[in-house]
Order: sequence, then structure tokens, then C-alpha cells
Amino acid sequence: MIRHFFFFFLLIHSTLSQKAPVKPSKTWLTLNGSEPVVIARGGYSGLFPDSSQFAFQFAVSTSLPNVIVFCDLQLTKDGQGICQTDMALDNSTIIALVFPKGQKTYNVNGKDVRGWFALDYTSTQLFNDVFLTQNIFTRPSLFDGTLQISAVEDAAALKGGPKFWLNVQYDTFYMQHKLNAALYIEKALRGTDISYISSPEIGFLKALSTKVNKVKTKLILRILDQDVVEPTSNQTYGSIIENLSTIKAFASGILVPKNYIWPVSKDMYLGAATSLVADAHKQGLEVYASGFANDFPASYNYSYDPTDEYLQFIDNSQFSVDGVLTDFPSTASESIACLAGNKNVTKPPKGKTLVISHNGASGMYASCTNLAYQQALDDGADIIDCSVQMSKDGVAFCMDSADLTGDTTAITTFMSRSAKIPEIQKDNGIFSFDLTWSEIQTLKPQLSSPFPDGGMARNPSNKNKGSFTTLSAFLELAKSKAATGILINIENAAYLASRKGLSITDAVATALSNATFDKQSTQKVLIQSDDTSVLSYFKNVTTYQRVLSIKEIISDAPTQATEEIKKYADAVTVPRASIISTSGSFTTAFTSVVKKMHTANISVYVSVLRNEFIALAFDFFADPMVELATYVAEIGVDGVVTDYPATASAYIRSPCSDLNANIPYTILPVQPGSLLSLGPPDVQPPAAAPAPPLNATDIVDPPLPAVISIANTSTPAAAPAGQPRSNSPRDVANVALPLVAIMLFILLSMGL
Repeated sequence: MIRHFFFFFLLIHSTLSQKAPVKPSKTWLTLNGSEPVVIARGGYSGLFPDSSQFAFQFAVSTSLPNVIVFCDLQLTKDGQGICQTDMALDNSTIIALVFPKGQKTYNVNGKDVRGWFALDYTSTQLFNDVFLTQNIFTRPSLFDGTLQISAVEDAAALKGGPKFWLNVQYDTFYMQHKLNAALYIEKALRGTDISYISSPEIGFLKALSTKVNKVKTKLILRILDQDVVEPTSNQTYGSIIENLSTIKAFASGILVPKNYIWPVSKDMYLGAATSLVADAHKQGLEVYASGFANDFPASYNYSYDPTDEYLQFIDNSQFSVDGVLTDFPSTASESIACLAGNKNVTKPPKGKTLVISHNGASGMYASCTNLAYQQALDDGADIIDCSVQMSKDGVAFCMDSADLTGDTTAITTFMSRSAKIPEIQKDNGIFSFDLTWSEIQTLKPQLSSPFPDGGMARNPSNKNKGSFTTLSAFLELAKSKAATGILINIENAAYLASRKGLSITDAVATALSNATFDKQSTQKVLIQSDDTSVLSYFKNVTTYQRVLSIKEIISDAPTQATEEIKKYADAVTVPRASIISTSGSFTTAFTSVVKKMHTANISVYVSVLRNEFIALAFDFFADPMVELATYVAEIGVDGVVTDYPATASAYIRSPCSDLNANIPYTILPVQPGSLLSLGPPDVQPPAAAPAPPLNATDIVDPPLPAVISIANTSTPAAAPAGQPRSNSPRDVANVALPLVAIMLFILLSMGL
């Protein structure tokens, strides 16, 4: 049953991802000018157990047609070749449970390695009794213990006929234990096409070079870390790479860790590119880069967008590597087919999905700062947003929340102003309306991560950069930079009016009018609020689009609810989970929310999209582009609200955002539930309780209260029991005059 679902799943994906080949439209800076190849390490090992049949076949079905399947060779006791990345099998299989007494220690190239090894077991034992597991804990464990170890011959004979790459990592070790990898390969080549053979051992490649047809099979030297010693020459790989001409004598190319090409500092920032690719190409050597994985942060320069990293290696205007070795071959494929060469492509025509910033480009700079807004515009955001807050002295400015503790350094300066306001939030906070604008300006912006426990900090070098932006300055920036439009978010209006004497609606209306946004229609103006009374306040400006923010997760939008929304709003903003439901980090279904909103002629904006892989369901392959394809191309939302406008803009500009385009590859939307259905029933995550439908009675808010006088904002002193509180001048006089009379009487009695 699992296989039936799996191959149906493959059929869906292969139909969408791979189309009829078309003539390449560009010349690449690779050695021979052809497009870089995608090499799938262990198949699609970012999703399925490494080197499983599921992983291999899924890689073929979701990648470019010229994808290469990569197998790390291990040899069994009886000389059978299997595909497994690690020599010790206990981290990627259940072998320790099957053979609990089988643990051994072997010396491998001078280092002791302890574990369970293929050479201690026959192929029959491994194929029949040992099953694969995911060896990286952040990846799905759903398929653990269900998939068999793959023989080399099975991996080389996949449906679709992909090219096959065999990596021989430990020839010297196997020779020491009377197993001959070269002899195995000679026999395998008689019935198996092996397009590439790589090894980090020079002696092995030299010996093999006389035994293979180099026209059909390329030999590649795999370069390890610079201080590692190559076992057959006793040189470090750092020194070997300095003499490329000697490599050309026995190999067609080199496979190098990616930091040989683009070094990354200890604090995770890119250095300058080396000359390795250019130098190797001059020698006629191909260069393949290894170490690509969507779920391993590579550099802050990439803003957690894995496609940015691929483009750095293949589309940098100076050089292109000849191929990339990756755990996520579909992402490498889309980078090559959809995104390379698109940096200067203009935005698509009107009517396309809007890219709406979330506090500016808040994935790169502190929320709502001038730098975050400028970056959002540079990154191609259609709409930049300002969540308006008010200072104590009535200055309207942009900040994600009225509580300043998250996005500023307020907690280090104004801790004594901390207060608990249940009407706004359950936790204590330091609120903007309790500080003057001059006090707020003494604070520094704070670039924080929405995943503080996930170890995924956002760009530390930008942590405190930028300055806070007043609403008027935000509007001026939007006008001067000719932004497509703005979104003004208004919250806590009733509280500010009734408790703080501040009219946030008046402040916004005045600022928009002063900036003439109410008198022109060239730039969109979206007024967003979770309060229908706020939206009603702006109903007379017909050029404004009113957006109801629905923060609660819903599963349905009944007609009665949509009819109620239409009285106040033209659009809604909803959380991601209101559109795609998930269980155990797997998607399970599309809700009817977007369809029913569209039936009622209500636009839908989805919020908030983030690049970090821990924010993505497993079905999205740790790839924010796949999430975008699902919301935009498949579901048809009208706008995406994102911390990373550059990623969304790149997707919208790419030809792959059109599922009907006549191109050889497109970015796949997910089919909810299809990945989850592949797992055995006994390990399925528990079904989550369905979210409630949107209730029409919860939509309408009471009218905004009158703005109280500032003079009445202080809390009066407690009155004696049974007496009313009062602080009016008349009441003070009624108390003060009798006291004066009593004092005069005492003084006169004393003869003073």
C-alpha cells in the first residue's frame, strides 16, 4: 500500500516539475557552457532516509531531467556494493537493534571509528533484516524502519534513467580487509552505466583510470578538508589543490566542499570568492561543489533562502560551478531553471499576487526601521507596511507592537515603566503610549528572531542598525520611492481613546491627508485592523482598501460570516494555518477559506511567511519557494505578507510561478496529505482538532469610544470609604477652605 501511494505521489510531482525540454536560453559560465548539473546525494536525502529507493526515485521525479543520482559505496562481507553515506551504519539504520552485539571499532585512515559496519555482514543479512532510518534529527522520522538498504545496481537502474555517480570514500580501508572496490566496479561496469566515479584517494583513481572508458565514465577527485591527509600520497588536501595540473593527469574534475569556493567566516558571513573555479577551468577540470542542504544555515548573507546560496555558485557573473551535490535536488533544480538570470527581470503585470512586507524586510533589519523599509523596497516589495503605535505625547510611529520589549532595548532602560494591560496582552510590557517620543528615540532597534529557541538568529551584524520611523516619515519614503502601495495597520484604538486620550485613527487620517494619499490613486492604500469600527472610520475614502485582520485560526468562512465582512472590508489577512492545515509538521488539507472569500469577492492575504526551515512543513522541502508556489500558484491568494520580500519577489518574477508556462521545469505546489500518507499507519501523528469556522457574531466590534481629555488620564487618589473620588477644583476648595478657617482660629487663640 505504501508503494502504491508513493508512486502516485511521484506521478503528481513529475507531471508538474518536468515538462517537455526546450532549448536552453542562456550560456553558462561552466567549463563547457552547459547548465550546471544537480547531483542528488543519497537521492532526496533531505526528506527520506539516505539512499533509500524512495529517496532515489523522488529525486529523479522532482528534479531537472539531467539530475545525477549519487551513491556512496560500502562493501558487504560477501563483496556486494550498497549505497550508504556513513561507513558506520548505526546512525542511519536499525542495525544496532537487529544485531545488538555487533558493535566493533576499526581504524579508518588513522582514526578509530566505533559502530556497526557493512563488511561484517552479508548482503542477505543487510537486505532482509536491516532497515533505514533518517540520520538527521530535524528531518522526518516518519519513514524510519520501513525502507530497505539499496544495492548499487538498484540505484543505478532507476526508472527515468538518470545518470549515476558512485563515490568510493574508503578504498584503502576495504583493501586492508580484503575487499576490492576497484574489482567490484570493474564487474559492475559490465552491466551498469556509471557516469561518474569519485574518490578522495588518488591512488585508487590512478589505478582505475586504466580500467574505465573515460568517454563514458568521468573520474573525479574528491577533495576533503584542507588539513586532512590524503592516504596514498601523505599530502594534505590543501596542498594537493594548489597543483591542479597534476590532478588533470588522472581526473576530469574535482568535487570540493563549497567553502573552498566561497569561504564563510566563523560568524557565518561570506568572504570573497577564491579563484579555484577559474583556475580549475583553465586546466580543463570541472568543478563540483558539495555540502548543500536547505536545513543547514550556511551564511547570514543568504537570509535563510537556500536558492540564494545556489545562485551564489552558479549565477554570480564571474563563474559557475559545473554541478552541485545536494540533499535537496528540487531546490537546486529550481535555482538553475527558474531563478538564475532573473535578477533584472521586471515585475509581472498588474493582477499578480502582491508582495507585502511584514514590518519592512524584518528578516534582515530590525522591524519597522528606516533600513528595513528601504530594504523591502529594494527587494521588490509591492506594499510596505506600517503598524502604527502612539507615543505618550501623541507621535504616531511604526512598530510591530505597542509593547516595546521585543523590538527595542526598552527593557534595559525603562524596566520601571513595565505594566500589565490585559486589554492588550497577557504578559507585562513596556508600552509606547507610556513613553514620550523623545524617550523612545533614546532606544535602539533590536533585530530579534521569531524562533528564539531554534538557534536561528537573524543577521547579527544588523542587530541594532537603523532608526525608528514616524508615520509621516514612512509615508514620505513610500511616496519618494514610488512604492506600489502601503499598508497601515491599526490596533488598540479603543483602549488608546478611552484610557490614554489618544486618537490613533485621527492621527492616521491626518498623516495620510497631509501626504495626499487620500487625494491620489496612483499608490494603493490598505487600511488594516482587527477592529471593524476602525475600518468603518475610513469608509468614506473610497480609494482606500479596507483589510480585516483575522488573527484566529479558522477552518471555514461560512456565507453569513463573509457577508458580515463585506460590510466593513474589501480584504482579509489570515494566518497560514487558516489556509493549509498541518499535523506533526506535515500538511493535511487545504481549507475552504480562500475559495469562499473569493466567492464573496473578498481578497485574501496570507501572513506571515518566513524563510527559516523550521517555519515550514516537511512537505515544503525546507524550501520557502515551494511554500510560495502553494499559496500563490495553487491556492491563489491575492497577497503574501512576508519577513523576506526578496524571496517572494524572486518567485513572482520567475517563469516558474506560472504552472502553465512552456518551460522544462516548474516549482511544485504541495499536495496536502500525500507525503503523510506514505508513512505507516502506526507512526502517523495524532490528528489535530479542526479549527473552528469563522463566526459571524465575532466579527463586529462596538463603536469606538470618545477620546477622553488628557487631563482625566491620571488615576485619582483613593477616596475614604463611602465617599466618591474627586479631584475637581471645586471639590478641592470645599475641603481647603474649612482647613484654613481652623488654622486661623488656632493662631488667634495663641495670640499670634
